[in-house]
Amino acid sequence: MSSETGYDAYEGASELLRALSAPIRLAIVSELAGGERCVHELVDKLGVAQPLVSQHLRVLRGAGVVRGSRRGREIAYALVDEHVAHIVADAVSHAGEGS
Repeated sequence: MSSETGYDAYEGASELLRALSAPIRLAIVSELAGGERCVHELVDKLGVAQPLVSQHLRVLRGAGVVRGSRRGREIAYALVDEHVAHIVADAVSHAGEGS
C-alpha cells in the first residue's frame, strides 16, 4: 500500500468522524442501529424538532452514513453500514468510562 493510499484512508475516516461530531447525529445513528426509522419516529424518540432531525439526516446522508428509501408518503432511513453503529457505541461506552 502506498503512503498516498494510506493517507486517503485517513481522509475518509476524518470525514466520517466529522459527520458524527454532533451529539444529535450520534443519537440518530444509535437509533438507526435498531432498524430503519422515519423522521417522525426519530423526532418522537429523540425529543427534538423535525427540521433539526432532517438537517442532521441530510449531513449523515451526504457522508454516506445513512440512506433513505420511500415508504409510502414517508422516507425510512437506515444505516448504510453497521460498522458505524459499532463506532458510535464504542465511543459512547468509552466516554462513559470517564464518569
